[in-house]
Amino acid sequence: FEYHGNNLGGSLLQLGETLMGVQVVDNMRGVDLLCSLPYVDAAKIGATGASGGGNQTMWLAAMDTRITAAVPVVSVGSFQSYVMCLNCICEMLPGGLTFTEESGILALVAPRALKICNGLQDSNPAFSPAEMLRSLREARKVYHAMGVSDHLDCYIFNKPHGFWPEVQEEMLGWFELHLKGKGTGRSCDLPAFTTLPEDELMVFPKGQRPAKVCSIAEYSARKAAEILSGERHPDRGRLGEILRIRKPGTAQLQEFYPLQGWRRFTISADDGRLIPMLLRPPLPGQNLVIVSAPFGKPDLESSKLYKDLLQAPMGLAVIDLWGCGENETSNIPETPDRCFGRSLLWLGMTLQGKWVEDYQLAESFLLELFPQNKIAAAGLRDSAITAILFAALNPNPVDLVLEQPPSSLQFSPKRAETYTHSLLIPGILACADIPELLTLTGGHTTTIAPVE
Repeated sequence: FEYHGNNLGGSLLQLGETLMGVQVVDNMRGVDLLCSLPYVDAAKIGATGASGGGNQTMWLAAMDTRITAAVPVVSVGSFQSYVMCLNCICEMLPGGLTFTEESGILALVAPRALKICNGLQDSNPAFSPAEMLRSLREARKVYHAMGVSDHLDCYIFNKPHGFWPEVQEEMLGWFELHLKGKGTGRSCDLPAFTTLPEDELMVFPKGQRPAKVCSIAEYSARKAAEILSGERHPDRGRLGEILRIRKPGTAQLQEFYPLQGWRRFTISADDGRLIPMLLRPPLPGQNLVIVSAPFGKPDLESSKLYKDLLQAPMGLAVIDLWGCGENETSNIPETPDRCFGRSLLWLGMTLQGKWVEDYQLAESFLLELFPQNKIAAAGLRDSAITAILFAALNPNPVDLVLEQPPSSLQFSPKRAETYTHSLLIPGILACADIPELLTLTGGHTTTIAPVE
């Protein structure tokens, strides 16, 4: 009964796995069970589900040819529509848009039977009929080429997100035709049924699940322990690949009039990103610290980290990271940075990687302005991770000042409450965890209130 949509389900990414993949395998094991039963015709197995269950229906049918007919409900749109929209972590395919669209997954079901059902009043724009029809149109080309155009259909109903009775009737009509050879594939009457109470649907009595049937959290901890117990040699090149660090192109630095003792700059990256920077210049021999916070300068100003840095004898460069502060990117209010972080994963990037690039660009200009001063890095919560990664990738020793840094990048409930989806870096634990990253930094680290 754990909600998997935030850093819990995302913790599988750190292991180089996906929640989607784990769930598809679970479903395949369900098909194995059905095929083993003497009263089941293994050549006539259907799959259906709504929302996340509809997403699993699509992926199961695409990956397992034992599914003869499938009816995904309120779940099919387009991968492009997931960008900056609220899709669950169980629907996340890292790098997906770099090699396919949802139409390609639908086409994998061909020549088997597929009927897609979407609601006109669905509140999630990613599941709008318009997006579904975009994918359907492309998948239809494959069905047509295989001579089975009648094996692909859709049903659009005038209701909100849900598996309504009229949709169930359409699903049953589709299965009547493609599993039983009866009817036309259109709506058929629902048989009389009684909804079972939750207690009767439970495989194990509440609180009595066998220990070998592990939760996502337990599985993540077990797999992380296996990975971290092995011999690993942190490598900056490999770390850069995992973070999807892009070789910086030409960037420009523009200075504005000073304000309240701060010099003000904007760094313009070659990909259109703008990085605002406030600068308190260092005196000769002082460190110059780059610092940021995951929700911009207001987030930083209330921190002990910022107050300590202001009082210390050092220069200070305060930057707003991409999507933060002055660069704030609109998010679903109750899930800050989930949309933005997940969108980048769809595009083959990581939010931490982009933030590390911001630190690197700031460093390059600061070294031009103050070539005799040593650059240090600081960060709060999510950007404490960024500072560590920036320092680990830097060939020169970098001092760090961190508030609420994680002790590990593997899952824990407390870390899930503290950080946003910027924490999610596919495959990072196979390369290095926080302790190994800190050994790469080569400098002195000051830590405030670490999160265990």
